[in-house]
Amino acid sequence: MSAVRTVSVELDVDYSQAYLVDEKCERPFDFDGPSGVGVVLAGKGTAQLIFGIQYGTVPLTVAVADVDPGADLDGYEDIVEIAFDAPSGRLTLEEWNEGTSHPLPALTAGPGAYRLRYHVLGMDDEMAEEHYFLQIWPEAYREPVVVKSTTEFFRHWLDAG
Repeated sequence: MSAVRTVSVELDVDYSQAYLVDEKCERPFDFDGPSGVGVVLAGKGTAQLIFGIQYGTVPLTVAVADVDPGADLDGYEDIVEIAFDAPSGRLTLEEWNEGTSHPLPALTAGPGAYRLRYHVLGMDDEMAEEHYFLQIWPEAYREPVVVKSTTEFFRHWLDAG
């Protein structure tokens, strides 16, 4: 049976972004030669997450697993996956303004290669409540992939990336 540790945070978003950061990485984040897929951009030990709102608070759930936990295809409108390198295996969510860090459970395989799956709900509808879900598990490098794409907002970011 696989183990999954979940953390839910209210994330303060500025400029539609926040960051997933390995503790061995410092600001400014190194996005030299990163890979991206629409609403997430990954560099060594860092990932930039894009949100639908420009400023405000959004709910984000993070699940750290020891194997691929499977995508929630029915619960979210847009889903992407990307490779992520974690030099220490200890991550935080960093708000854009450098004011607040949210510690995450230690990655199950320690330092090394991981996969991020970012789920998005409510980006297109200003009246809808947005929700975001990030899954992290150990996995060898694979190219980024769009698992599900339904919203105009997501397609905008996909075309821009």
